[in-house]
Amino acid sequence: MFIKNSMTEIETFERHIEALTRISKAITSDRYIEDILRLVVTVMAEAMHSKICSLWLLDDSDNAFKLRATQSMSEDYLKERSLKIGEGIVGQVALTREPRSVTNVLEEPDYKEKDLAEKEGLVSMLSVPMVVKDRVVGVINCYTSHPHEFTETEKNVLITVAGEAAVAIENTELMVKTRVIREELETRKLVERAKEVLMRRRNMKGDEAYRWIQKRSMDLRKSLRGVSEAILLSEEFY
Repeated sequence: MFIKNSMTEIETFERHIEALTRISKAITSDRYIEDILRLVVTVMAEAMHSKICSLWLLDDSDNAFKLRATQSMSEDYLKERSLKIGEGIVGQVALTREPRSVTNVLEEPDYKEKDLAEKEGLVSMLSVPMVVKDRVVGVINCYTSHPHEFTETEKNVLITVAGEAAVAIENTELMVKTRVIREELETRKLVERAKEVLMRRRNMKGDEAYRWIQKRSMDLRKSLRGVSEAILLSEEFY
């Protein structure tokens, strides 16, 4: 009996290590964030023997958590829904920044989706916050279809994955912000060069040239960058 239990623990440990390795490789690759999130929930569902693994991310526009990834193919589970901070298990885990396990979600007063859980056959749940730089960006949930006491190893594995996924999201957001800032700077440079062309060719002052570009942008429903590029392109033929 001791040998059997030991083998089971070893197999579980190896399964978790393999899951962490696969996820770590994905996060350090050039995959898009959507691909990474889908891989996270798929691999964790396999490693944790979960019926459903879901990942909720914070939407800054309304300060609510929304389902962004799951390996479930159920149309009911995939329906769009959201939970505010402090609302339901997801919202409370985000608020406290502490993992939480529930033996039976149907008997848990804080659980908000009992009808859906009953329909999907969900019983036990482990929920872990995704935290990066003292900021909660999401929550990962793993469900089983039978009563289950999650072990410390299972909790630690999911905590590690949640942390890595949070870093991947943070890095993606930084890349997007950097790209937006870079594009804004490039647009300003193009507008300035276009102003110089108008000032020289039409004998305009700087503010007049800028207003002309703005009006042209509105009239043509083109961006300032697009109008400026057209002006600079026309300059090449003079």
